[in-house]
Amino acid sequence: MVSTVTLRRIGRDEGAVGRRTNVTQTTDQGFHAHSANDAGHYHKLEDHLRGVADLAREFAKPFGGGEVAYYAGLWHDLGKFNPSFQRYLAGERSRGPDHKAAGAKLACQFFGRLGLLVQGHHGGLRAYRDLDGWLQEKGSEPAVDRALELARETIPNLEPDGPFTPPGFLAGDRADAELWLRMVFSALVDADFLDTERHFDPKQASAREPDRDIQRMWERFQRRHQDLARQASGPISELRSEIYQACLAATQRPPGLFRLTVPTGGGKTLSALGFALRHASIHDLERVVVAVPFTAITQQTAAVYREFLEEHPDSGAATVLEHHSMTESSDGEEYDSREVWSRLASENWDAPVVVTTAVQLFHSLFSNRTSATRKLHRLANSVIVLDEAQSLPPRLLEPILDVLRQLTENYGASVVLSTATQPAFETIGPFRDTVATEMVPDYPRHFQALRRVKYEWRTKPALPWDEAADIMRESPQALAVVNTKKDALELLEALDETAALHLSTLLCGRHRQEVIQEVRRRLDRGEDCRVVSTQVVEAGVDLDFPLVLRAIGPLDSIIQAAGRCNRAGRLDTGRVVVFQPENGAASPFGSYRLATDTTRGMLNAGSLDLDDPETVSEFFRRLYQFVDSDAAGIQALRRHFDYPEVAARFRMIEDDAVVAVVTGYGTAAE
Repeated sequence: MVSTVTLRRIGRDEGAVGRRTNVTQTTDQGFHAHSANDAGHYHKLEDHLRGVADLAREFAKPFGGGEVAYYAGLWHDLGKFNPSFQRYLAGERSRGPDHKAAGAKLACQFFGRLGLLVQGHHGGLRAYRDLDGWLQEKGSEPAVDRALELARETIPNLEPDGPFTPPGFLAGDRADAELWLRMVFSALVDADFLDTERHFDPKQASAREPDRDIQRMWERFQRRHQDLARQASGPISELRSEIYQACLAATQRPPGLFRLTVPTGGGKTLSALGFALRHASIHDLERVVVAVPFTAITQQTAAVYREFLEEHPDSGAATVLEHHSMTESSDGEEYDSREVWSRLASENWDAPVVVTTAVQLFHSLFSNRTSATRKLHRLANSVIVLDEAQSLPPRLLEPILDVLRQLTENYGASVVLSTATQPAFETIGPFRDTVATEMVPDYPRHFQALRRVKYEWRTKPALPWDEAADIMRESPQALAVVNTKKDALELLEALDETAALHLSTLLCGRHRQEVIQEVRRRLDRGEDCRVVSTQVVEAGVDLDFPLVLRAIGPLDSIIQAAGRCNRAGRLDTGRVVVFQPENGAASPFGSYRLATDTTRGMLNAGSLDLDDPETVSEFFRRLYQFVDSDAAGIQALRRHFDYPEVAARFRMIEDDAVVAVVTGYGTAAE
């Protein structure tokens, strides 16, 4: 038939993004999934269904979901056999009718609650309790049965010829089944996006291909790491080499849960990457995902990884995907293959090395939205490194640790808990029966060997802000870390130096990065440099001050702040002053206040050796006794397959306050 149609790209909820233009097209006979592409070709419905089915099966096969994913893909758009939908594609209707109910009805018939997959493949996973009502409303329409009738006439072997055998682990906790369904959904959604993209934009589809050779990346990393080691000497270099070799020895262990406990300055970042690449190479794992607590560390870590893994870091041959909220596209008009690949790979993490934030990782794992969940199947058969693992919010630890347990037990992943302040996760329910391999068994000795600072405790009596400012003036270079933005502004006022610098979330991300660069410039040149910051500077930010002040707070935060003191070991001993502000504002977050009170309790009981890992373990054991590790009730919701409510309640960041946003930072003259 010949008809005038509106050529439209499928919207974000349908798998691609594009433009609208009116053209006259000739469509061949048959059923179609999507309207015409730039070449004038319609997307044949059977081709799309089989393409999605085959791709979804490939994605879900590693965790026993291949068969279900295949049929979910084959059925997801069966409603498009509805003649009304075909008229919509031909431009005879302004709005397309529902096309999910037909496939969802078939899925429920064969796979029960897995009908949620087809129901949610555009709008997102819904609550299982609402599925029957939705099907009664949508599935009773005559058009649904007509679509199924036409589908059976068109597609041979549309239905399975035998019962489905689920993976054995689904017979256990319903939360295990909840994650499995979520992972199969991820495979379906990603396959749908990719097959639709191949129709509308083949060039874009071809731009997704990354360098997938993990073995070659490991060899490249090892060569560059050896070059770096040859240039270094001295006791610290020897200790770093010892830690690195211990990590390499641990790569022979089968995939599972690992702990990497390394003091500040011990080379944790490179040792973790070396383990991940070698471990993945040995055990045929597909990628490395590194999750860090802050965006600033994401950028820093990704830059280090590119230096070691990419043959030509300035070329388009990308290997390391940096994915976080501040990833920006350039405004240049020239085609940038690296930028295109990075944008596309961010959608589904189809990259050999992904550097992201813990917020991005876990919000995706507990989201119900298609755009967030489509990447999740990539976590199977991967090495997942949680850098600064102690920063995970205590009130969400039970659901977080349960998902991590499942990834290691049921999805072939290895999870690495990497930090200088190792939390006592073994005291939380999901990890009580999970044995973690210590990658560096002799880590307590390393903490003693890398003692770099001396702690001074000024908690009684409390210090006024002007006295804290006086202590900062005792050194030309000093960093003070306080608990709230209000405290930071008060200390800045007491310091009363126009050259003093400030770091907190009062600054936008780009501004914070510029301040950090200025701090590094001053430190490198030996210039005066006094900085007042909140906790944004604590974990992983590579700064080195001779004097650090830290307002009393959680013990692990104090130790992390101390990691910014004498970091490079240039001094015999750095100086860390822990003080109680006289007028310090209380943290608005309950878990932070509880952790601070736990620190005070330990301090009141006697002196603390913060270079002893056992002190840190004792802190977390005490803290977790009083923390509700599932304060939002996530686990109960997961066991009821209430995906929207899980997504609504899972918030890594406790502060949901509304803030004013002013755009255009740094663009006033543009």
